[in-house]
Amino acid sequence: MMEASDDCAGYRAIAIDFRGYGLSDHPSEPEKENFNDLVGDIVTLLDSLGINKAFLVGKDFGAVPAFLLAVIHPVRVSGVITLGIPFLIPGPVGIQFDLLPKGFYMLRWVEIMDLVDPSTPLPPWFTEDDLDVYAALYKNSGFRTALQVPYRFSQLDYGVTNPKVTAPSLLIMGEKDYFVKFPGMEDYMRKGIVKQFMPNLDITFMPEGNHFVQEQLPEQVNELIIIFHKKNSRFDMSLVGEHQCGTEESN
Repeated sequence: MMEASDDCAGYRAIAIDFRGYGLSDHPSEPEKENFNDLVGDIVTLLDSLGINKAFLVGKDFGAVPAFLLAVIHPVRVSGVITLGIPFLIPGPVGIQFDLLPKGFYMLRWVEIMDLVDPSTPLPPWFTEDDLDVYAALYKNSGFRTALQVPYRFSQLDYGVTNPKVTAPSLLIMGEKDYFVKFPGMEDYMRKGIVKQFMPNLDITFMPEGNHFVQEQLPEQVNELIIIFHKKNSRFDMSLVGEHQCGTEESN
């Protein structure tokens, strides 16, 4: 995805390790960490780089602060691209955990990590080198923040009264993504219910794609991102000078 920015003339990509993830420092009070802190970090980063507006790209939980930023600070957002997650904001109206099957992975993180079988073969699109990179980053950061945000604070009420993203948006979903099978999600996307909250949303389903579609089909995903940028940049006349591609991803 970072390489895609090379084909967006005048753009640069900025990849964020959120606080407590990857190479970033842990928050001073990790037990209080929530999505508002991540949104604030993005705004502060844009300010420090002198960026007025940016395209946001979010994968999995990285989509959530992108949605929140677009709702709370719409003037800072040129467009929103998400992979694997349609419009959802944390809080009581987000994912309804009581509707998930008993024993679902989101409810059993610690137990599941203990049950991982290291002999399970990796998929062809994910190499041992990839695994080593992720392992090294989590060895550095640990899992405290990763479990705190998003899972332990996903039901916190963030006080959003008008959950609507008006910026141009693109949702990229794999047809084989397990998230499609979450209760109500398929109808939410395919019947256009999600467009009540994102009226300027385009949805692309990739027939062979799974939840990690950006790893599995990087060329196709990059092409979709580039096309979206080029299509929507020409309509955003508020940008002055060098355009920016803000990239935020789940680790």
